[in-house]
Order: sequence, then structure tokens, then C-alpha cells
Amino acid sequence: YHTADATLWFFHALDRYVAMTGDRETLARILPKLREIIAAHERGTRFGIGVDPADGLLRQGAEGYQLTWMDAKVDDWVVTPRRGKAVEINALWYQALRLMEEWLHDAGDTEGAAAMGGKAARMRESFNARFWNARTGHLFDIVDGEHGDDTACRPNQIFAVSLRHAVLDPEKWPAVVGVVRDRLLTPYGLRSLSADHPDYKPRYFGDLRARDAAYHQGTVWAWLIGPFIDAWLKVHPGDRTGARQLLEPLVEHLNDAGLCSISEIFDAEAPFHPRGCIAQAWSVAEVLRCWKKTI
Repeated sequence: YHTADATLWFFHALDRYVAMTGDRETLARILPKLREIIAAHERGTRFGIGVDPADGLLRQGAEGYQLTWMDAKVDDWVVTPRRGKAVEINALWYQALRLMEEWLHDAGDTEGAAAMGGKAARMRESFNARFWNARTGHLFDIVDGEHGDDTACRPNQIFAVSLRHAVLDPEKWPAVVGVVRDRLLTPYGLRSLSADHPDYKPRYFGDLRARDAAYHQGTVWAWLIGPFIDAWLKVHPGDRTGARQLLEPLVEHLNDAGLCSISEIFDAEAPFHPRGCIAQAWSVAEVLRCWKKTI
């Protein structure tokens, strides 16, 4: 059900793969399929996923479906439906458009590259006009949602800064990183919701319904330390030492739950008990990536 963001994460992963391996042959072979993915998002596809022609932003949502990484569902209850225009999905959409602009230019398609650049520029303007919440000093989690614009302070906004092609205007980066640090950062990753929200759950425990009710409503996700460090180093490019220190509790955690691995999630408050899967691949991958990045 990650239909709204899975292909956009693929663009992000492909960019990293090409940068690490230099394998442009594979990129050239799949470039036509990447064009099709962009075109499908523009036409619109299942579950209400598609570009709003009025502003170029990507919207998603269908009753009964969980379409972002915050995907908890119990029977017919979608815990965090997030229907509308989600902040991280639009950050990823902008990145996908800018990557296509680069890749098409490198392939000699200057006309196609210019078209992608134009789409990216338009949606970036819309994003900065719509997602910045001057009252709270951070980004809305959803705009044009079922109940209007969602003011919840969630970690999804960090992707507007952390991605290589950041959609948020640079002058807003320190504010977003500061809010995420002050309200969401823990020794083991980022809370999925700030503690001042009425839906906040400090602990992940109980039966399946109780656990899923807390899964993205405060529970700490270890993998989010990676994008936070990416964003931190954009705002504080000389602070590799400080960024490395953010990883140290997770390194110490290697002896706590699954030996020599990192848990999926943690309680949102001290003592931050590890929960969920005891050996989670994306937790491990992000810590390893950022450990190398902060050398």
C-alpha cells in the first residue's frame, strides 16, 4: 500500500546507486520507464494519486487505504490516513523531477530536461507558498487535506531539507531543523509526532490495536536519524563531530536487543525502550551510511 511514495523513493535510491557505482548504463536502460512513472503521476493513477494541475503538487488519498510510510491499519481503521498533499511525498516528487532533469540532460534530451525543470520550478514555488506555517515556524504535514491543513509537527518535514534536491527555500532550513531537533529528536531517532499533540502516545505496548495506535503517533523511528543528519549537515556543514555524536547511542544499542543490530522503533520517552523488530534493515543502513558520512 505504499503506492503514493514507493516509486518516488526509488528515484532517490537510484540517485545514490549511480553516485556510488557510476553505473550509468543501467540508468540509460531504465530511463524510458522513469519517464513513464513521471507521466503516470501527472495523469493520475489509483487511490487518488496524481498531480494537482492547479499548483503542480502531488496529492493522494482513498478511503480505507494507508498510502504513505505511516501505514498502520487495524481492520478498517487507518490510523494516520494523511489524505491530501503530504509534505515528504512532495519533497520526493520535487527530487524526482530534478533528477529526471539531470538524467535527461546527460542523455542529450535538452528539450525533455527543460520540461522537467519547468515542472520542478513550478511545484517548488507552490510548495514554499503552501507548506510553510508561519504561525508554528515549521512545515504543515498535509495541505489540502480532509480537514484542511494539518499543523501536526512530524518528522516528514525533514525531507524538504535533507534530500539532495531540497524543495524548501534555504532560508527556512534552520527553522525546520531546529524544530525537529527540539521537539522530535531523541537519542535513538526521531519521534513520529511531537509530545504536545493530542494524539501523542509515549509508549508502544499492549495488544495489536494499541500498538498500531502508537506506531506513528510518537513512537521513535531509528531510520529517521539518517535524514536528520543529512539536514543537520546542510545547516551546520562543519559539524561532523556533532553529527557523529547523534549516532553514538544507536551504536551502544547494538548490544541491547538484537545483538549487533538496531531495532525498528523505540518508545518516545525515557528510557526509550526498544520495540518492534529487533533487527531492522533500514535502521542499520541509515546508521552505517551516516557513520561513513561523518568520518
